[in-house]
Amino acid sequence: MKVKNSRLDAIRLILSTQEIGSQEELLSELEKEGFKLTQATLSRDLHQLRVVKTVGVQGRYRYVLTRPHQYRHAGEQGEVRAVTTPQEVTGFLSIKFSGNIAVIHTKPSYASTLAYHIDNYDFPEIIGTIAGDDTVMMIIAENVTRAAVLRVLRTIIPNI
Repeated sequence: MKVKNSRLDAIRLILSTQEIGSQEELLSELEKEGFKLTQATLSRDLHQLRVVKTVGVQGRYRYVLTRPHQYRHAGEQGEVRAVTTPQEVTGFLSIKFSGNIAVIHTKPSYASTLAYHIDNYDFPEIIGTIAGDDTVMMIIAENVTRAAVLRVLRTIIPNI
């Protein structure tokens, strides 16, 4: 189990610091870190970590972690640093409110990933989302203030 946990940490680190678009690329990066595994094992690991494939800024597909994980990683010189993910996957531009609806504008191709993160956090303040290419519509629960919505969204959108 120790090897698996180390491998999962390596996957988290790689996906949070590099744009990886295929399992072959990820297998290659893991091999550089000393992990030899099959594509089937990698697929199971990606499923366990709830990794999704989304479109990046340049229109290239990339894997992203759907939940933030904080963990410690020993660098080349033995220093230990904390890494938090997801890393700048929101593409957030603005948010506007109307009643119990909020509309978030994002950079092109970021809306579905952001909506996925919001839905998977299962915030009680937010009933659900609908996403287009660069717009997310959020339905806010009854009697929830805008300030409360902004507070929970800061969990995944630090610059909101």
